[in-house]
Amino acid sequence: MTGFLNALPGAVSQGLIWGIMAIGVYITYKILDIADLTVDGSFCTGGAVFVMLFSGGVNLWVAMLAALLAGMLAGLVTGILHTVCGIPAILAGILTQLGLYSVNMAIMDFKASVAISITQKETLDKLLVSLRFVQGSKGGYPIYRHPIFVVGVFTAVLIGILYWFFGTELGASLRATGANPNMARAQGINTDRCKVMGLTLSNGLVALSGALLAQYSGGNEIKVGQGAIVIGLAAVIIGEVLLDKVFINFALKLLSVCIGAILYYIVIQAVLKMGLNPNYLKILSAAVVAVFLTIPYWKGKYFRKKAGKGAGRNA
Repeated sequence: MTGFLNALPGAVSQGLIWGIMAIGVYITYKILDIADLTVDGSFCTGGAVFVMLFSGGVNLWVAMLAALLAGMLAGLVTGILHTVCGIPAILAGILTQLGLYSVNMAIMDFKASVAISITQKETLDKLLVSLRFVQGSKGGYPIYRHPIFVVGVFTAVLIGILYWFFGTELGASLRATGANPNMARAQGINTDRCKVMGLTLSNGLVALSGALLAQYSGGNEIKVGQGAIVIGLAAVIIGEVLLDKVFINFALKLLSVCIGAILYYIVIQAVLKMGLNPNYLKILSAAVVAVFLTIPYWKGKYFRKKAGKGAGRNA
């Protein structure tokens, strides 16, 4: 139990970082109603671009901006393949993801992994987040450097920006495109442009999350993004199932996605502390997503029917 409690701050920190990626998944999966598999590649792209630039002496914020733009470019490619070339969205994402493997290897100088020299205190102090900061005052770092605080503030600002954006005419067009594309077109909305824009924004956020994780873990690996879509979907579905009735406001729905990611990582950490072989994590992740996808279906199919029969008898 003590081991689990000690690991809890790290699990929450990782959950917050992956929560930003899950917000990107939410934009395509829930708002645009598109199953985008680009994220498995663009997540690694963000980390690769950041590590290579930051290690080369580029300013932290410039490196993070470059990671964001690289992810947006990946999303743009998927959007063009889907809207201009007429390739189904899921296949367009797979094609982009496949191509990104080679791109990411090239960015990382054809190495399977690249690292940040966090052993040098000067370099470590420049990072926004790091696993070493989790120790807080015990490790000699002030509490405001703790990843939970830093990423929490970062996420709050990001949610505020997205809340404002999706309240604009352009953001409303994106939501209308996902809700009813035929009606959106009838209102004069260019739905293809909105899809490209949504995919671009989504993968930009995914890459930004990858850049934060690269800082947190002290490096980037070519396989870091494998299964990212599953984690993102898990966060979206967990947040929706547990908090959908409570969090009605759009900003709160985005927050529920982050909470879902935190809960996911807490569960994973708890299972690992119980002695589960880490090689079984993928099947555990798949099982978690399957269960939380099944719950709304069963609630709609069985419980509403019972409620309807009960109402009929009372009438």
